[in-house]
Amino acid sequence: MDFCFYRMAPMPSEVLFPLVDYWWAYIGFIIFVCLMLALDLGVFHRKAHAVSIKEAAVWTVVWISLALVFNVLFYLYSLNKFSADPNFLSTWGMPAADKAKQVALEFLTGLVIEKSLAMDNIFVFVLIFSYFDISLKYQHRVLFFGILGALVFRAIFIALGSILMQFHWVLWVFGGFLIFTGLKLVFGGESKVDPEKNFLIKWIRKIYPVTSELHGQSFFVVLNGVKHVTPLFLALVFLELSDVIFAIDSVPAIFAVTKEPFIVFTSNIFAILGLRAMYFFLAGIVDRFEYLKYGLSLVLIFVGLKMTILNELFGGKFPVVWSLAIILTLILGSGLFSWIKTKNSGTH
Repeated sequence: MDFCFYRMAPMPSEVLFPLVDYWWAYIGFIIFVCLMLALDLGVFHRKAHAVSIKEAAVWTVVWISLALVFNVLFYLYSLNKFSADPNFLSTWGMPAADKAKQVALEFLTGLVIEKSLAMDNIFVFVLIFSYFDISLKYQHRVLFFGILGALVFRAIFIALGSILMQFHWVLWVFGGFLIFTGLKLVFGGESKVDPEKNFLIKWIRKIYPVTSELHGQSFFVVLNGVKHVTPLFLALVFLELSDVIFAIDSVPAIFAVTKEPFIVFTSNIFAILGLRAMYFFLAGIVDRFEYLKYGLSLVLIFVGLKMTILNELFGGKFPVVWSLAIILTLILGSGLFSWIKTKNSGTH
């Protein structure tokens, strides 16, 4: 068993969907995302309104359904593409049909991981909106533009990750970081939001005066000839910063499942697109999931171990079906335990 820290991981040219050949897929996916966001803000949420649980549930189903349809199409395309290559078995060491199933499962597992870790985002979002006193009718606007920023930052992190993952020692760095984060999530206490101590918020306050109250859904407003920022804008900035921090965990976690940048990118983006709907769907009951953090911590520890040790023990690739089953069991188990525990304790 080779644990050489400086061994090179598979090069980008050895991935199944290299950017140089599949640039059109990336562009097409980005266009699709832009169209969906434009439809979301320009049609369904053109006027600011409080998103109901029913509306949030519908949109949650829509985003999950779109991701699953994409995965089916991705599987069919992969199967057709791999089957057309007469040398596929000798090159990749497994039949085309099995490899197509594997990449589809990798996408699904990546989506589940990101959706699971996004639960932690929701807890923080609730605290941010509460701190800045952002009413429910304006929260969708903040989340919408927050998602736009998140898409850009995730793309940058994924691009950097795909380059760094060429080096075997990076697997140990990323894996060790995920294990550390998982342990910290258990023993580090509750998350606290204190924007006043954030350097970027302090810097903004030095440049622009901040209004004491909201001015509709405006991020900026001119009062007495002077440009002010509103608490809505400060909430957006802090939300973006929190997502960058979350991305540091989530992007390496998906790379633990697959080395395909295209799968990491698409599964990550689909999970982010559905984050707003999931927030509005769960925001009112987040206190019912107080034990979920233990499930999330175990997921991070598991993917960290998978990245550093388990893949090596299983000949370079821990079975993706097992990964998916373990992650689902940890998340659903901790969520169900939280729900039952809080119900029995009379929390609600």
